[in-house]
Amino acid sequence: PHHECEIAQCVSANGVPPVNYWLHTNMLTLNGKRMSKSSGNTLLPEELFSGENNLLEKGYDPMVVRFFMMQAHYRSTLDFSSDALSASEKGYYRLMNAVNLLDKIKTSDSSSENISVIINSCYEAMGDDFNTPIMISHLFEAAKFINNINDGKATISKTDLETLKKHMHAFVFDVLGLKVEKTNSNADILTPVVEMLIKMRAEAKANKDYALSDKIRDELKEAGIHLKDSKEGTTFSVN
Repeated sequence: PHHECEIAQCVSANGVPPVNYWLHTNMLTLNGKRMSKSSGNTLLPEELFSGENNLLEKGYDPMVVRFFMMQAHYRSTLDFSSDALSASEKGYYRLMNAVNLLDKIKTSDSSSENISVIINSCYEAMGDDFNTPIMISHLFEAAKFINNINDGKATISKTDLETLKKHMHAFVFDVLGLKVEKTNSNADILTPVVEMLIKMRAEAKANKDYALSDKIRDELKEAGIHLKDSKEGTTFSVN
């Protein structure tokens, strides 16, 4: 009855069936704990986007949240946390940067990679019970290839470029339903610069130059960019 009730509410609110297929997802948790009103461990969508809550470090763009959800299989438990969302934010902009590069990279007489392998792998992942995490991993392979072309480390023919562009747009925008929000238009430029500084900071730490490491962190903080170190690596947030 629960599922029929959800459908009835959606149809009543919109006047038409909103979707053709429904997926029954697994449970959502917040900071590793079950969501419940009694414990106060709950989060409304607008609080998730605005950052007006005491459970996460900041607000996240709706597209970042969507991408975060797609990085977990719909039948697995999904845990919302600042670390996980910030990691997805970084990945989201890295993927979008690669998609934007498709209109700028130069073509060659031949391709150094077989793009059909990547494209077919994406289709196979989606055919395997809507396995979006695996598909996204293949999209990141494509993003790496695109970046290598842009850096002069790989080549792609004109025909392959058109094919790759067509399928990247289909998977990213049509299948995953992602788009670049106007409110985050500067993030495409900011992300690679901050990532370069994070890499320089890591090298300074490795060389035991802690003064330089702290200087990079502190000056970024003064500019409103906060670094957060964890065992998975360093992420950043902008205030």
